[in-house]
Amino acid sequence: MSSPSPFAQQSAPPSPFTVDDYRARMARAAESAAEAGLAGVIVAPGPDLVHLTGYRPVSTERLTLLVLRAGHDPVLVVPTLEAPDAAAATGAPALTLRDWTDGKDPYEVTAPLLAAEGRFGVSDNAWAMHLLGLQRQLPGTSYTALTEALPMLRAVKDAAELQRLAAAGAAADATYEEILKVRFSGRREVDVALDLAALLREFGHSQVDFTVVGSGPNGANPHHEAGERTIERGDMVVLDFGGLKHGYGSDTSRTVHVGEPTAEEQRVHDIVREAQQAGCAAVRPGVACQEIDRAARAVITEFGYGDRFIHRTGHGIGVTTHEPPYMIEGEEQPLVPGMCFSVEPGIYLPGRFGVRIEDIVAVTEDGGRRLNATARELAVVE
Repeated sequence: MSSPSPFAQQSAPPSPFTVDDYRARMARAAESAAEAGLAGVIVAPGPDLVHLTGYRPVSTERLTLLVLRAGHDPVLVVPTLEAPDAAAATGAPALTLRDWTDGKDPYEVTAPLLAAEGRFGVSDNAWAMHLLGLQRQLPGTSYTALTEALPMLRAVKDAAELQRLAAAGAAADATYEEILKVRFSGRREVDVALDLAALLREFGHSQVDFTVVGSGPNGANPHHEAGERTIERGDMVVLDFGGLKHGYGSDTSRTVHVGEPTAEEQRVHDIVREAQQAGCAAVRPGVACQEIDRAARAVITEFGYGDRFIHRTGHGIGVTTHEPPYMIEGEEQPLVPGMCFSVEPGIYLPGRFGVRIEDIVAVTEDGGRRLNATARELAVVE
């Protein structure tokens, strides 16, 4: 697997998405729904709506819904007071706006857009009160979560999306290179976490989603929240950080050591590095997602730490930092060029330390390429 050269951090922003991009995405979603036996797709404010239309409203008690049905024009139902913002979205010319005013029943406005007896896919973050309101209007309808019905809705990225993901990965790489220069010993985990967040923003992130700093025994908790523990010489420290740049996610993990590691610490890190390499090397079109998990897990199990690898090997990434597909046993979805996901095996020894190494990988026509290029060897920090 090749490692691309990181993008220059001061490179020009990517070209914005166009109305044609959003028109094509909405058409594909409607067609995919029909192929899955659904009457259509209902999309609430959140990542799916941003991906499909470029519109990013705040989710409130006022109903906003995008309705997509094969053979029908896309319709976005919005509160009247928010209609000007919706009309200004890049994808707005590719759909019809239907607004409703306070005091009116928004579900009466929406009901004619749906098939009275249809089954619809609904974005996962739709509010229950809105879904129940639709059910009252149309008791013959039924609903299923988009993650279950159309898990690949956002999974395959086009060239413009891949460019954004690569730029986000390069910014995360630059952040890691800089954090190696700061002092760890004698400082709190939260202090290093603040450094990571500041660096992500310095390198172009508009949003920081997480900055895990797990020192010593805290590193054995994969999702440890950086806390007040003072990092000490002799600690292994797990760093896991990411967020959004140009609207697309970064997520990378490296494990460093404060001072020289013991032979056991070095050995555990080497095992995880070998497992991560095996997972990345298994990436190619047509391979089931679970095979990436199996490849990484086999290495860790071979060395006797199988029960200490306590999470899936990876997750998709795009307009959110966690989304389908998932690299986990039982997931038989074949890899497709354009899919992007993490490969992040780990070993966690309770009360002692943890190790995790993570890169984002994009599926290519003949394999995969990492979107992170920083060294995976155990770095020694002060």
